[in-house]
Amino acid sequence: MDTASTRAYDDVRTPFRALATEAVHAGRDDLARQGLHAPPIDLSTTYPSYDSRAEAARIDAFATDGAAPVGPPLYGRLGNPTVARFETALARLEGTESAVAFASGMAALSAVLLACSAARLRHVVAVRPLYGCSDHLLTAGLLGTEVTWTDPAGIADALRADTGLVMVESPANPTLAEIDLRAVAHACGSVPLLADNTFATPVLQRPAEHGARLVLHSATKYLGGHGDVLAGVVACDEEFAGRLRQIRFATGGVLHPLAGYLLLRGLSTLPVRVRAASASAAELARRLGADPRVARVRYPRLGGAMVAFEVHGDPHEVISRVRLVTPAVSLGSVDTLIQHPASISHRIVDADDRRGAGVSDRLLRLSVGLEDVEDLWADLDQALGRPTRTPRPLQEAVR
Repeated sequence: MDTASTRAYDDVRTPFRALATEAVHAGRDDLARQGLHAPPIDLSTTYPSYDSRAEAARIDAFATDGAAPVGPPLYGRLGNPTVARFETALARLEGTESAVAFASGMAALSAVLLACSAARLRHVVAVRPLYGCSDHLLTAGLLGTEVTWTDPAGIADALRADTGLVMVESPANPTLAEIDLRAVAHACGSVPLLADNTFATPVLQRPAEHGARLVLHSATKYLGGHGDVLAGVVACDEEFAGRLRQIRFATGGVLHPLAGYLLLRGLSTLPVRVRAASASAAELARRLGADPRVARVRYPRLGGAMVAFEVHGDPHEVISRVRLVTPAVSLGSVDTLIQHPASISHRIVDADDRRGAGVSDRLLRLSVGLEDVEDLWADLDQALGRPTRTPRPLQEAVR
């Protein structure tokens, strides 16, 4: 069952539905009529066909515009029915025509950059901070790109004839700085704006509604939500999606079907998880903001489950003393994670650039999970160590 087409369920038309409803039902609307409740996991890498002329025609059609093949699946690198369900669901949640999934968030960003380079648009305008590996990929020019770093006000002046992309992240990793996406999209003119929406998720923000053409997620984080899947996805219009599918087919950065299944399952609880974790994060930000052991707290006006804070003492000591909170890279899981960005996620960024973007050596990044907030605070309280006579902390709702 369910292998007749990678897009069969796209034909199920639904009226406007609330995000919480879409999270549960998008990508699954055809299951009941098939006599199914849970979506099948299609693990096939190849699919039999006795009509090679029809297969040739479909391959030619894909080569032309990258549209997802209609009809029976062809080959796992061209598309997979289980992964396609996740792509449909994510596009619905982000309010875009399409979405294209990849093996990781960096594979997704790489595909975007390669698509721009293929069109001879190798120049990227970007605003710091970005995720450390995204920063490195742009700065190192590993894919033949050239980057101009600027602040949001300087985007329009930084554009060139060969600019293929403007990239921002809001709230930003790890400082949680927020950007006016609508103003940035206006400054981009006809140049596509890519907004990394990993921290906010479509529960808190839908960048496409503010003018972003491309919405990037490290789906490893909140979309999966349980720390057990690596994935990336770009939500966008169908024209750009076609280019991304062609890049994915040529480079092989495909998402495994089991990962697609886990992501689709993760989306069903995304609104509940984000809102619950956000409530705890807001409370922890409030308590950290009143704690004399903390120099500064940053928490987005948008809300969310991420908190950034700078300590007066040694941040490495805080990391070493947590017991309930997990000291680990990544974020967006059901359990709370803490890390020191200057040592891990942003270590690959030049130290001066890192500090210039607000990533200080005393900054800690907390990804709040679903534990009881009192238990989390008890662990943070003991990890911060004994209080000393220090100035009151500065709490910021960051832009």
